[in-house]
Amino acid sequence: MTAAVVDESGRPVRQSAGARRARTPLRGLVVALAASALGACSMIPVFERPAAPVPAAFPQAAPTEASAVAPLADAIAWRDYFADERLRKVIALALDNNRDLRVAALNIERARAQYGIQRADLFPSIAASGGQSAQRVPGDLSMTGDSNVSRQYSANLGFASYELDFFGRVRSLEEQALQTYLGTEEARRSAQISLVAEVANAWLRLAADRERLALARGTQQTRQESLDLVRRSFELGAVSGLDVHQAETLLQSARADAARFETVVAQDQNALAQLVGGGVPATLLPDGLEQAVSTVAELPAGVPSEVLTRRPDIVQAERALLAANASIGAARAAFFPRITLTATAGTASSTLDGLFDGGSGAWSFVPQLRLPIFEAGRLQASLDLAEIQRDINVAQYEKAIQSAFREVADALAERATVTERIDARRKQLAATQNTLKLSDARYRGGIDSYLSLLDAQRSLYAAELELIGVRFTEATNRVELYKALGGGWQ
Repeated sequence: MTAAVVDESGRPVRQSAGARRARTPLRGLVVALAASALGACSMIPVFERPAAPVPAAFPQAAPTEASAVAPLADAIAWRDYFADERLRKVIALALDNNRDLRVAALNIERARAQYGIQRADLFPSIAASGGQSAQRVPGDLSMTGDSNVSRQYSANLGFASYELDFFGRVRSLEEQALQTYLGTEEARRSAQISLVAEVANAWLRLAADRERLALARGTQQTRQESLDLVRRSFELGAVSGLDVHQAETLLQSARADAARFETVVAQDQNALAQLVGGGVPATLLPDGLEQAVSTVAELPAGVPSEVLTRRPDIVQAERALLAANASIGAARAAFFPRITLTATAGTASSTLDGLFDGGSGAWSFVPQLRLPIFEAGRLQASLDLAEIQRDINVAQYEKAIQSAFREVADALAERATVTERIDARRKQLAATQNTLKLSDARYRGGIDSYLSLLDAQRSLYAAELELIGVRFTEATNRVELYKALGGGWQ
């Protein structure tokens, strides 16, 4: 039943047959678009997150309250974790200037644009067009026997090949693009956490090598003084020439170490500058490892492995799995009919000045239905490919969790013994200092040879270097644990 058209007073208005015919396709078009928007079904499989193929708790991790889990990935930002203002400024410079992080940010923009392109397929692309067609017919082909030229002018508004997404193919592709876009955002977050950790480690390495350089220079000066003393003793006949050569050997060894550490420090500064993306002001460089270590905060270790699901790289792998799952929906929908619409409305006339005269209205409505009947196995192969890709993404997701679990477990394993190692190295250093004092006294008393004193000096120098190394390991272990647990970002 057709509703009557009335005027402002409520009386029926007679309509021409042309007007009634003009409304018929428009009404059908509106109904078709509404059905497409409201009636589209989804053939994307129900997503279930794969079970984590790792134990529920990390090895060598002390138990903790469940409430301690939440702050790890959400509340602990790098500005709160690294207390030294110089280190925080260096990290901020890296976040602003690092080229790898800039590429990650641009990848997000690219994925956002790709998602916008795919999402646009959900809506008809409406365009205005106008044109003229002219045709000359020769006299021998004309019904009148005279040649003539026919012209037609038109102005239209409409859309072409808009797909009515009854079976969710277009929406599945839109969902796939959305998950890919969200995955690039997680990739940027992962890159940011990695960059923060790399900058902190480079800054700490520079602090440790500066301390090694200072130790080597101090040792060189001490051994130079010792050599001068031995030479005077030799001139007085108190010691042999062997003692002089042994003291010279020890001095040149310290001199070589000092030169080597000068090179290492310069290389550390170059590496830090590369991470930052530019030169680092001298006022932001560390003075020594002892001061730098005290600025790195502790993270609670006793957390369940469930916290790994919050790591950006794990979330990115899950987004990739969701995108692969959506592609299955698009492959399934390809088995069903595809309905497309092409419609235009406008005016047409044989003369340009009559283009907008009354009665020049024109419209075109062309629905098309395509039903796949024989594709030589193409559609089934596409579905198989999408399902295999989903299975690959499941394996990659599980591997990402296993890799993250190992990173945390390795950091915790080192953390479990690093305190004891530091204590042992400090006691070793104290013992070698006492040994050096006794050896020096025995040498001056003529009880031991100069070789024993040299061995004690070498042992003390080695113990000091080892203590610097284990303190550097303790500091970088905190950074690695921060990174492995997903850190935090702003």
